[in-house]
Amino acid sequence: MMIYAGQKRWPRWSDFRGSRIILAMNHVNAPVPSRNGISPSHLHLPPGSWPSLLAFLLHRFPHISEAAWRARLAGGLVCDNTGLPLRLDSAYPANQRIWYYREVAEEVLVPFASTVLYRDERLVVADKPHFLACMPAGRHVHETLLTRLRVALDLPELTPIHRLDRETAGVMLFCTRRDDRGAYQTLFQQHQVQKEYEAIAGFSPALPLPAVRRSRLREGADSFLMTEVAGEPNSETRIELIERQGALARYRLTPLTGKKHQLRAHMAALGIGIHGDPWYPSLLPAKPIDDFSAPLLLLARAITFVDPFDGGTRSFRSARTLDWPR
Repeated sequence: MMIYAGQKRWPRWSDFRGSRIILAMNHVNAPVPSRNGISPSHLHLPPGSWPSLLAFLLHRFPHISEAAWRARLAGGLVCDNTGLPLRLDSAYPANQRIWYYREVAEEVLVPFASTVLYRDERLVVADKPHFLACMPAGRHVHETLLTRLRVALDLPELTPIHRLDRETAGVMLFCTRRDDRGAYQTLFQQHQVQKEYEAIAGFSPALPLPAVRRSRLREGADSFLMTEVAGEPNSETRIELIERQGALARYRLTPLTGKKHQLRAHMAALGIGIHGDPWYPSLLPAKPIDDFSAPLLLLARAITFVDPFDGGTRSFRSARTLDWPR
């Protein structure tokens, strides 16, 4: 089954300087339903005195226009913790929670389809394309794999079991029922899931292969990019050569741990950064959000695990290919 662009939306977890904005997921019972595939986000309002709720929202979210907030309030799209719509003239409800549907104006469509590889009563396995976020983040709310699947499959409780970077393609697991998700996530936490990736990256004749990279990865000062630091290793990746083509090579990458950006950071540290990586080994100038010309050549090729509910072995492989760059 192919899932294409133009389907609906879903918000994300976020943190905005003092007031907590989080997505209604498994542990929070939202007083308002999903809307066109969008689960409501909720914001816990800090103590303080504001002339109105609208005044606070304009101060807290300067990147969102006043017209947008007025339209949401007028349309009943901002509610209190009982589910009642708040109005344009509503007073500021300090220390209370409000609910709303996150939106991004003029969100760019991602013109690549995802494929459903497997579906049963608990699992959905998808083959994600490059450039499609797995779940809402930043400027990607409507155009995410999660949103497309929730709408196309009519599964309002669908949630991701793990994550892939927006730039990475390949196999990704989702759980259809909130009560079952924890059992699958425990497999990842206990390193009981075998993952295989494929990458096209630089080739170094001085690097003996296969190789194992072990290092301590830590978020940098910007809390985004990962850097290798001194100390006991907390990440490990096995790197094998599949084939070589000039200055580039195709690799099989097997992570034994699951640190953020682990494969990208390890390959860059070895001097063979993954082709098309905008962050590792060095940050490149930002590209327009609608530039889909140079994907990161990293693919989540396969994933294998023992199902915690029936004891059966589950193994899924991406049908995508990584083409040699021109």
